[in-house]
Amino acid sequence: MRYAGETDATVWVETDVACEVEVLAGESHRSRTFRVEGHHYALVHVPELEPGATYEYEVLLDGEKRWPEDGLGFPPSVIRTFDRKAPLKLVFGSCRISAPHEPPYTLSSEEDERGLGVDAMYALAMRLRGRPAEDLPHALVLLGDQIYAHKPPFDTLEFIRSRRDTGEPPGEVVASFEEYARLYRDSWIDPAIRWLLSTVPSAMIFDDHEVDDDWNVSETWVEEMREKPWWNEQIIGAYASYWIYQHLGNLSPAELERDDLFGKVKGTEDAGPLLRRFAYETHREAAGTRWSFHRDFGGTRLLMMDSRGGRVLERGYRSMVDAEEWNWIEEHATGDFDHLLLGTSLPVLLGPGMHHLQTWNEAVCSGAWGERMAARGEGIRRSQDLDHWGSFHESFTALSDLIRGVGAGERGRPPASIIFLSGDVHHGYLAGAKFRDGNVESPVYQAVCSPLRNSLPGKKSRLQSAGWTKPGELAGRFLARLVGMGEEGLNWRLTHDQLWFENQVATLKLEGRRATLTFEKAVLNASGEPTLQKLYEQNLA
Repeated sequence: MRYAGETDATVWVETDVACEVEVLAGESHRSRTFRVEGHHYALVHVPELEPGATYEYEVLLDGEKRWPEDGLGFPPSVIRTFDRKAPLKLVFGSCRISAPHEPPYTLSSEEDERGLGVDAMYALAMRLRGRPAEDLPHALVLLGDQIYAHKPPFDTLEFIRSRRDTGEPPGEVVASFEEYARLYRDSWIDPAIRWLLSTVPSAMIFDDHEVDDDWNVSETWVEEMREKPWWNEQIIGAYASYWIYQHLGNLSPAELERDDLFGKVKGTEDAGPLLRRFAYETHREAAGTRWSFHRDFGGTRLLMMDSRGGRVLERGYRSMVDAEEWNWIEEHATGDFDHLLLGTSLPVLLGPGMHHLQTWNEAVCSGAWGERMAARGEGIRRSQDLDHWGSFHESFTALSDLIRGVGAGERGRPPASIIFLSGDVHHGYLAGAKFRDGNVESPVYQAVCSPLRNSLPGKKSRLQSAGWTKPGELAGRFLARLVGMGEEGLNWRLTHDQLWFENQVATLKLEGRRATLTFEKAVLNASGEPTLQKLYEQNLA
């Protein structure tokens, strides 16, 4: 289940051969599969549904029932449309490594002895299977690192080893479209995860680990990667698979109808060459490809902003997205919304100390302290992952100005809340922001939920924590001023005492102009079964 609006939905399917895919949800809805290098896919449009209704559905391939499978122990999959008069429930999180669901939860014996812990997405599925359909979330918002190309699960790794010598570069990482297709399969094939994704609509945006730990961190990094003989095949596989497995399902049926590439893909015998050309050109010139998208739930707009694939990295002109995509973001942040949710894999508001460190680093990398220090700044940027919104400072300022204008009523009625939804940093928190301009009516928050399943090395966790302390903030401000960076137009602080480093998931409940946010961590109950335990709850509006 990918998109579900008030009166229609889309169901995404991968099959092992070309066939006709039929979705039975009251009526029958059909689509032929399209082919990409021996893989077969369909995105079936299910129209003419009633708002606020729940439809059990089945999937037939050439007339034979294939889903749901018998004996999995889960309820029937459903399509649940949205009723604009009813409360809205969104669940969000990011950063999920696929690993066994039994202790020690590791990918290999060389992992940290703590392992990766209980999978919060798995725990969510196990909770929801016992709930009535009306309690299901209206969407699962996945904010990056849905897969880990450089930490593939066991089955994917064995598949890679069977195809090539992993003693040669690029080693035991996913490095082609065929391997990416296998990675997606193995990451989502667990019965609980498969049922969850078949029942709760999902909206997804990618981040660095879907390609590499430092993907698009800087222009220098990209230039170095392009010199490697295996890079083109890897980045083509990454973009082509992302377009199929994630991006297509983000779009509404109306947007799919207008999508020229999707039309061409469905109309050709094998879309592999077409998608390879698209992926290569997108990597070489990001401008012109928009990964950002939006979904509306009554009076709430979810605006998902790409902060990884569409970056402009040229020195002196760094930007999170190109000018055309930024204009699209500005346009779609404008309107009379009850709530404006801005999804971006990378947090906009990090700890103040870390934010100012990143603004300093960007200036140093751009030559503020000379070429020798620029090279050193580049090393710091990569080693400490200093590529968030603060290190694209013009983009940070533009986004700050945009939400200030929205919150001040310059772009329509001020929303009851403006909330950034983010992941990436392997810890969770809620921060409240205040603009120095006192005319902003809307409360502004940064909500970060990460990871669904991963860990953060101790050194980086200490650095992130220090960024929220007063000494850390003062140190960051001092560095920023040394390179001529002034005060920001807003201040932000945590609404609680400490960061959360556990595997976690967050739920945002919106009713009219009210909003409540809950964070929960994944734990084992007294019987040793995965469950979710409340970390924190806050009324936002």
